[in-house]
Amino acid sequence: MAIAASSEAARAGRKFFIANGVPIHVTTFIGVDVATRGGADDPAPGDPVPMAFLVEQPPGSVVQSHFHQADQFQVVVHGGGTLGRHPVEKLSIHYANAFNAYGPIKAGAQGVHYFTLRNGYDPGAQYLPEQREMIRAAPREFLHATEQVTQATVQELALLEAPRSDIVLPMNEQGMAAWRHRLPPGATLRGADPAQGAGQYWVVTAGSARQADGAELPTLSTIFVRSGDAAMNIVAGAMGLEMLVLQYRRRLPAAA
Repeated sequence: MAIAASSEAARAGRKFFIANGVPIHVTTFIGVDVATRGGADDPAPGDPVPMAFLVEQPPGSVVQSHFHQADQFQVVVHGGGTLGRHPVEKLSIHYANAFNAYGPIKAGAQGVHYFTLRNGYDPGAQYLPEQREMIRAAPREFLHATEQVTQATVQELALLEAPRSDIVLPMNEQGMAAWRHRLPPGATLRGADPAQGAGQYWVVTAGSARQADGAELPTLSTIFVRSGDAAMNIVAGAMGLEMLVLQYRRRLPAAA
């Protein structure tokens, strides 16, 4: 069953956190609270436990290059800066396979706020150069992707005559892909079959999505769909809807 997290409900859990010496705020939407993880009962790295949280990195701050032990998407939702060599701004999408280093993340004058979205558990960033031997010892498949999309206005959504879907990242052989869907008010859309990959995140980037019970998920709400779930049926709220759909790769079998 899909897991939905309303941005309004998640906001109550916003916490102060220090990451790589940088004072940030983190809001956990789905999964283990990143500000309190580290307990004996935490899942193992890579376990199929989804994690979704919003990071607010202050102006001028720098988080040095690092890697994680789970595949992840990041979506910039406020401000901008640079991620490695790439300039990023609102609705930039970044993907990195587990054990693929990226960064540094440098916040611009307005700071940079971004979702970190994982389909598996990660115990925390592993920074370079200190953890270089760990990354060298891990079996890795290199894949990075950075793409920029524009955010719709509610006026643009209201003028749509039918749902519109755009490919942001074309699906690769392992099923990694990303789409942007825009719907006029009240319209319904059926998403891609999640069995093609290893789970999907749906992120509301404009307007709202209507749940089966009639409640609406406002902008920045998230939904995680497991690979074994049925394809997602989404209904646009009263102001229309724009959603990013981010699908994870199927892992290659380990070498014998």
